[in-house]
Amino acid sequence: MSDLYLSDIEEDDMFYLYQWFSDSEFLKYYDYYPPIPQTKDEVDKTFKNYKEKKESKVFGIKMSQDNYIIGIAGFDDIIFENNVATLFIGIGNSALRGRGYGKEAMNLLLNYGFNHMKLHRIQLNVLEFNLSAINLYEKSGFKKEGVFREFVLRDNKRYNLLLYGLLKNEWEE
Repeated sequence: MSDLYLSDIEEDDMFYLYQWFSDSEFLKYYDYYPPIPQTKDEVDKTFKNYKEKKESKVFGIKMSQDNYIIGIAGFDDIIFENNVATLFIGIGNSALRGRGYGKEAMNLLLNYGFNHMKLHRIQLNVLEFNLSAINLYEKSGFKKEGVFREFVLRDNKRYNLLLYGLLKNEWEE
């Protein structure tokens, strides 16, 4: 039995999302936008937009034993005509990072994307200093395809944004 499952984000989960999205350390690694803590209203607006946009599919990453949400994952910028989407994943509960949950959640997400959504290609962006995420992506089969040089400014220093992709036939191998 799997330790995790993916589910729709429910009202009870929002308490945890408010915490994660107000944590600049989480945001520093989660996205390439400036890691500015968000208010409850801003988080509500973001997740309302995710729900309304057909180009997005967002999940809570939950523990099978107690339905406790530990992170979020999903697909954005879905181009149905091309069977392509951009993947994102974040373990919000800092005490549970580095325990293999990201790998398990990634496997669930890739399975959903390739088998349920019938995607041909899944891509992602990652900041060059997010070494644990890069390690996860490469172990999951993603190939580095490009670099947006000095794309992100963090703490007055410039960082590259790395571009990765995975094709369904590569994943099936």
